[in-house]
Amino acid sequence: MSKKYLIRGGHRLTGSVDISGAKNAVVAILPACLLSGGVCRLENIPGIADVGTALEILSSLGATVRWLDKNTVEIDPRPVSLHTVPHDLARKMRASYYFIGALLGRFGMARVPMPGGCDFGVRPIDQHLKGFSALGATVSPVENAIIEVLAPRLVGNAIYLDMVSVGATVNCMLAAVRARGVTIIENAAKEPHIVDLANFLNSMGADIRGAGTDVIKIRGVDLLSGTTYSIIPDQIEAGTYMAAAVATGGDVLVRGVIPKHLESITAKLSEMGADIEEYDDAIRVCRTGPLTHCNVKTMPHPGFPTDMQPQISALLGLAEGTSIVTEGIWDNRFRYVDELRRMGADIQVDGKVAVIQGVSHYKGAPVKAVDLRAGAAIIIAALAAVGETQVEDIHHIERGYERLIEKMRSLGADISLIQVGDGIRQAL
Repeated sequence: MSKKYLIRGGHRLTGSVDISGAKNAVVAILPACLLSGGVCRLENIPGIADVGTALEILSSLGATVRWLDKNTVEIDPRPVSLHTVPHDLARKMRASYYFIGALLGRFGMARVPMPGGCDFGVRPIDQHLKGFSALGATVSPVENAIIEVLAPRLVGNAIYLDMVSVGATVNCMLAAVRARGVTIIENAAKEPHIVDLANFLNSMGADIRGAGTDVIKIRGVDLLSGTTYSIIPDQIEAGTYMAAAVATGGDVLVRGVIPKHLESITAKLSEMGADIEEYDDAIRVCRTGPLTHCNVKTMPHPGFPTDMQPQISALLGLAEGTSIVTEGIWDNRFRYVDELRRMGADIQVDGKVAVIQGVSHYKGAPVKAVDLRAGAAIIIAALAAVGETQVEDIHHIERGYERLIEKMRSLGADISLIQVGDGIRQAL
């Protein structure tokens, strides 16, 4: 038996939706709790699979984890004495590698298996390891694809990242925050979740300046205290609901967001013909006319985010004319195109470039989510499609979207969770 989403398309999305805490921020902040000398209370935690995995890892290391309500968790890292992340948990999420930097900063040692998560091309961690080495750590691969990092005492240093990398920036920050002296990270990533991690660490007593620019300066401190902190809203979840509203010709108020984080997304949706209204902490998105083609290239922040590339591509598949989408970050992020083609999309891919010829409509079909954001793209296409779509491998989607069915239904979508097996289909 397997779980699937069943979506009957053709329903215009209307109403309002509340955005959850940012996945990309929380998966960095949860490991960062290991650096604290006291209890950390985190608010606006999204109820997603990656959060569950990160909390399991913390518990396996010895931390005390206690839910105070459905979106607030309390973590006491003081009992932690282990520095090895279990293999079965690490393989569930890409961001498990953040435990390397956090454990290294806490104990001067870490043993973490190579991570799992979405597979869309080679994603080496050489820049992470370069940063650890610059801080005085010794990096050794050991059996079963486990990375072991040791440092009797971390010492601040200059770290120049050869490429802009969110993961490497986060890991260098985690390792450097309690190192002796000053660390300067150059060519650092500038994404909102980098700023959120810096703000969290500073709320515990760290001395981090420059987050959000390409040079981050960290003055190491001996101890960090406990804190209470609220996670920023998820720009990618917000962008996904905005794209779904546009795809269905809907009118949706996306609430609880930081509009500045969404500027690159709103600019493209507006270029395609959507009407956008910005408020202090909300954005209204609606569309009444046809979609216009445009070109998109993903780039590091503040450019168009790679995590929105599949969703915007699904939308462009319904736009009049020819659009070109260029993936500027990852090598193999167009694997979902075959699934959109099953639904009638006209997309040709050559390396990192997709040429999209708009079609009048999508058709419902049996498809699968090949990764997290690809799954979101399939849902957008299914909501706008004629007929019924069944989406398999939804565990990818559950890694990053909280209460997706509940939120989509509140906007008028016809979406349900079904269990299929032995020729039997049963609603859950």
